[in-house]
Parts: sequence; C-alpha cells; structure tokens
Amino acid sequence: MTTEAFAAIPDVVLGPLAGRPEADWQRAPPGKWSAAQIVQHLAISIDGSGRVFAERRAKPPMRRRPRPVRQRLAQFVYLDLGWIPSGRAAPAGTEPADRPDAGAVERQLRNGVARFLALAHELLPARRNDLFVRHPALGDLTLPEWLRFHIRHCAHHAKQIRARLAS
Repeated sequence: MTTEAFAAIPDVVLGPLAGRPEADWQRAPPGKWSAAQIVQHLAISIDGSGRVFAERRAKPPMRRRPRPVRQRLAQFVYLDLGWIPSGRAAPAGTEPADRPDAGAVERQLRNGVARFLALAHELLPARRNDLFVRHPALGDLTLPEWLRFHIRHCAHHAKQIRARLAS
C-alpha cells in the first residue's frame, strides 16, 4: 500500500498543474513559495533521502539512535496522524531556487520518485528495520517511514499548490 501511494506522488502534486502555463507555476502570495518552488522543494527532499539510503544500502544492519520525546511526538503527529503544521522553515538544503523552471522541476520530481521506488523495491523487505536515514525533525527513520513521510509531506504541499491555483 505504501509504495502505491508513494508512486502516486507525481499525480497528487503535479495533477493540478497539468496543462497550466508557466505563469501559474510561478504565481505566489507575498512571502510564500510558488508552485514551482514547492515542487522543487519536494523533489530535493525525496532525492536527498533516497541518495543517503542508496549510499548506505551495503552497510551492515544499523540500530536506531535513541530519540528524545519531541522526535517521537513529532513522528506520531506527522506519520501516524498525518498532520504537518504550516510555518516551519524548510531544512537547509531543501530550499528551492527563486524561480525554478516548471518543466525542470516536474522532471526532477518524477525522476526522484522513480529512483526512490527502485530503491524501495531493492531494499524491502530485507532492510525494512535495520537501515536508517536521519530526518531533521523526526530523527532516524527507516525506508518505510520515509515513504510515509514523503506521502504526507507531498499531500501537505499539494494542498498549498491547489490553493495557489485557486486564488
């Protein structure tokens, strides 16, 4: 179920933008990201976590580092409840360019999702519980947890994209 929902990310995020002119991709309220910037942020996030998993796939089994209560609570809120609060600054390295090209960020997102899915097919179920990549707010996450995070994160930002297009 999770990989199917992850595979649907391009449709969820890019569907509302299909056939829209570049101007729609670039429009944003003052102080907010445009749809193109949101798509690029999501693509960078998916690609970044996927690259770290790819680098670690040959490592021996890992153990999750102890997490403080705030990380466990954040994981419950984000992954289990599916609520991602607005207003949190993007982690360093996931901030988009000022005016990314719509076609380029669409390809970047589609390619990132495809690479992450290929990695999931390679590593799951064998490395389901013993391979971790650190999330800045949630701590060490397994690949299935990252899949769930990206699904929730993309749904959160897809709502923002739809709101930008409706205004």
